[in-house]
Amino acid sequence: MIRKTVGCALGAATMMAMVPAAAGAAIPHGKAQHGKTPAIEHAQLMGALRLDGQLFHVQGVVVEGDHIWVTSVDKRNHKGYLHEFERVSGRFLRRLELTDGARYHPGGISISGRSIWVPVSEMKRNSSAVLNEIDADTLQIWRRIAVADHLGCVAASPTTLIAGNWDSRQFYVFDLARSGADGAPVRKVANPSLTRFQDMKLVDGQLVAGGQLGKHGGSIDWIDWPSMTVTRSLHSGAMRPTKFLGKIKTYTAEGMMLDGRELYLVPQDGPSRMFHFRLDT
Repeated sequence: MIRKTVGCALGAATMMAMVPAAAGAAIPHGKAQHGKTPAIEHAQLMGALRLDGQLFHVQGVVVEGDHIWVTSVDKRNHKGYLHEFERVSGRFLRRLELTDGARYHPGGISISGRSIWVPVSEMKRNSSAVLNEIDADTLQIWRRIAVADHLGCVAASPTTLIAGNWDSRQFYVFDLARSGADGAPVRKVANPSLTRFQDMKLVDGQLVAGGQLGKHGGSIDWIDWPSMTVTRSLHSGAMRPTKFLGKIKTYTAEGMMLDGRELYLVPQDGPSRMFHFRLDT
């Protein structure tokens, strides 16, 4: 389903050339966060899909059905967007501007049913944000929930929203049945991981989130919900630019989507590519 710019012949040797350490067995979460950050655990690189059209500083990604949605922020012009692409070809389809005065920074996004949830914030910590519920078919905004903090990412289910603030040090939890029109969060909980999550999803009852771990790389963490216990981590080391990768920080730097064993990552600002990995069980 993903157009490949690299073939299966890449194999383990090519993967090792892309990252500073080879993929290996799971490393305990605390140990890896002290600088030992190997490549994405047991991951097979399936391909990379170029996303056509104009993208700015990429933030989040959702892959669903025949479509890919990506958020990006145009820092120079203080504008934020939700972009839609064709999944098979990466062809640009349309975009929705989400700029809301001083709030022009869209973050990591999630889809639940036909609702795409996008936080749009001021570009500073301890500021303000609006959680936008957007119709995936029409790109019309159904609902807006105001929050008195910067929100950088959101995970969604039919009944629950979990939104991370600046660097995701705290999570705001919303019960969509109880929050009502004012959108007041039900509770606030601490992030149990050191990872500064950029994009996260609710997957099979767990919070799956990806982001940066300082200069040493990044991580994707599985967090049990609602106990907030980290149960698994996949780490990605800081990468050197190569002819294949171009300028890139780490695979987990920005957009992340998990669908079963299929992991999709969009770490680059425009021109961007969506990297497709297949994880072990």
